[in-house]
Amino acid sequence: MDFGGSDEIRFERLDRARIVTLTRPQALNAVTRRMVKALDKALRAWERDDGVDVVVVKAEGRAFSAGGDILHIYEAGRAGKPPVDFFADEYRLNARIARFKKPYVALIDGIVMGGGVGISFHGSHRVLTENAQFAMPEVGIGFFPDVGASHLLPNLGGSFGMYLALTGNRIRYGDALWSGLATHTIKAQDQAGFLDRLVATGDPESALRGFSVPARRETDSRSMEAIARHFAQTSLGDVIGSLERAAPADAFAAKTLATIRTRSPTSLHVAWREINAGLTLSMDECMRMEFRILNRMLAGHDFYEGIRAAIIDKGSTPQWRPAGIDDVSAAEVDAYFAPLGERELEL
Repeated sequence: MDFGGSDEIRFERLDRARIVTLTRPQALNAVTRRMVKALDKALRAWERDDGVDVVVVKAEGRAFSAGGDILHIYEAGRAGKPPVDFFADEYRLNARIARFKKPYVALIDGIVMGGGVGISFHGSHRVLTENAQFAMPEVGIGFFPDVGASHLLPNLGGSFGMYLALTGNRIRYGDALWSGLATHTIKAQDQAGFLDRLVATGDPESALRGFSVPARRETDSRSMEAIARHFAQTSLGDVIGSLERAAPADAFAAKTLATIRTRSPTSLHVAWREINAGLTLSMDECMRMEFRILNRMLAGHDFYEGIRAAIIDKGSTPQWRPAGIDDVSAAEVDAYFAPLGERELEL
């Protein structure tokens, strides 16, 4: 089966299952446009094929996918050609996965962030091993939680999604399972056995019954209560204020506040509004909203500054503009969400 992108993504037919494997382990399986287009083409074909019962997406190496190909995006944007088309294709794929009518099993063993989340967590079954680490760290590089994060994160209980969006913190498989991001957890050593059973049955639920194991939540109850309290506030300023009041006596609040203060103020404001808006939007509406934000982010300052600090001049401190959370005006935030007219995302 050749849907393109053969040196970056592999497609296999095993009885009535179709196995997709990301094959860029040296690049932590960062998602490229070729991978996106190939997977989109495959899903279109498989949805209409009565000989296909289930789709599995997995990866080679120690990461499922560490995100999008950020360096390429940075270089294209700096050259005056921001890769809007890549994101349009990616967001269309995210929406296709969310409405895919057959079981779509993401088998995640390792890091999954950004673009990797977009091709896994919108599926019907999100199966994580003890090696899995989930994060949407975009506010730390002057970007925003995209690839459908505005659809995924608002629905997590206890304001946990807002916490993940505003901090960019990583969580492990127990927190992912507890929050509802993961649907199942299995042992890493059981992956091959699970896949064999899945291919034999074509039914993820019956295959998982033999391999699913409980995972304990990693974040303790006291911290969960603090997250629910601080991140349920009615504005970003109130979240910060709540953390500031608690910080002198509470190590968790102090650490969380310190993390947020390193993030792009513009990104924080945009993420805050985006995650709140996503509560009442469909997946397709979320993707259109994210595409509006994306166009403005690629035309702005903080994304390129964030990449410069993190990747080009590794470990340097980004100089955000505006520099403070209180310096970002409501009108500036509004502009990120304004309609694009003829350039709206077509789904």
